[in-house]
Amino acid sequence: MKKCQLKVKCPSFGADGQIPKKHTGFAEDISPEILIDGFMNTVKSVAIIMDDLDVPLKKELNHWLIWNIPVTSKIPENIPYGAECANGTKQGVGYGKNRYRGPKQPPFMKAAHRYRFTVYGLDCFLDLPTTSRKADLIKAMSGHVLQNGEVIGWYKP
Repeated sequence: MKKCQLKVKCPSFGADGQIPKKHTGFAEDISPEILIDGFMNTVKSVAIIMDDLDVPLKKELNHWLIWNIPVTSKIPENIPYGAECANGTKQGVGYGKNRYRGPKQPPFMKAAHRYRFTVYGLDCFLDLPTTSRKADLIKAMSGHVLQNGEVIGWYKP
């Protein structure tokens, strides 16, 4: 069976657009609204991973992990901080916290960084503790990903 790609958009910055300051650690540090289209009927839950793709000496740096989101075409802006959210949604440890952590490059990093939001459509809900990190989430999702899609934005302080 061939996987159908999800169509993922962030209206506040669009594909390959500049992430607004309110979604960064230099301002409000709130998660952006994410629109998702094309879920198959067999998708039971949604997970999102956000990574900084341009960290020197690392492949990428994880900023956000959220899973067990009930299937929806719209993830609202400003997901509350904390390990447990509404409807059984959980946030793991990304960039040291159980919450969205937006772009916030150190002052010595002057170049723009790209941030990838990857959305996964899963065939189940995951039994995973909120102390989990990206590798734990990837392992738990193994064999359960029915669809995925992504959107990339960038930020330069």
